[in-house]
Amino acid sequence: MSRYIVPVFLSLVALATPATADDLATGAQIKEALVGNTVMGSMLASGAYTEYYAPDGAIRAADYAGTWSIDGNSMCFAYGSDPATCWGARISGDQVTWVADRGDEGTGTIVAGNPNGW
Repeated sequence: MSRYIVPVFLSLVALATPATADDLATGAQIKEALVGNTVMGSMLASGAYTEYYAPDGAIRAADYAGTWSIDGNSMCFAYGSDPATCWGARISGDQVTWVADRGDEGTGTIVAGNPNGW
């Protein structure tokens, strides 16, 4: 029976392992997937969000605004007078997962263009 424990254990370890740089999108891939589009999702720390990432670096949302930038292989967000916060991203089709040093911090669905007209 022990021959089955090792594969199960290794599967669980793989699920618990944080994302590596190989998993994450490059800055160019982030820009290609997100700029000029809207992302609707949720962050662990702040809850639901819907944001349009304008080509000029503006973030537009229903009741707030901010700016975005690409720094290396991270997308950075600044809102109001708060300093920018940068995240790595895993992108698969129309899905994005925001990744920080401690692991996955949020998810979203990429929607083409600016359907809300912000």
